[in-house]
Amino acid sequence: MKKAAFTGSFDPFTRGHADIVRRALTLFDRVVVGVGYNEHKQYRQTADERVETIRRLYAGDERVEVLAYNDLTIDFCRRIGARFIVKGVRSMSDFEYEREMGEVNRRMGGVETVCLFADPLLAHISSSLARELEHFGRDITPLLPTLEDIKKE
Repeated sequence: MKKAAFTGSFDPFTRGHADIVRRALTLFDRVVVGVGYNEHKQYRQTADERVETIRRLYAGDERVEVLAYNDLTIDFCRRIGARFIVKGVRSMSDFEYEREMGEVNRRMGGVETVCLFADPLLAHISSSLARELEHFGRDITPLLPTLEDIKKE
């Protein structure tokens, strides 16, 4: 069974993230969404709340598991038995960052990184944008996936 980890802070989990999970499931038998947290960072939601939000979206889909972690991504991958990390890439700066991290993860942990380019219709969506809009009182629901979105995929 080919298992991949899709890791990030997912603060919040956006339509772009859901699109990456959907597409990763065409390449891998199982995708583990790894919700990273660092106790020294401030998040919109706790790790448990982020995990629960994503779990609700994928309830009933045994191909998707959602777990929190607070250590190195390669250690998380080793613990869950994933030999691949899936990353979404929206821009050249995303690509350069993920390329560097992918090289470290491959050399240190033997874990390969697979980059999926963002759907052009979703490439403008980021968790940072969602948090900024929410901070200024704007409705961010158009940026977030719904159960209906996930079920029709």
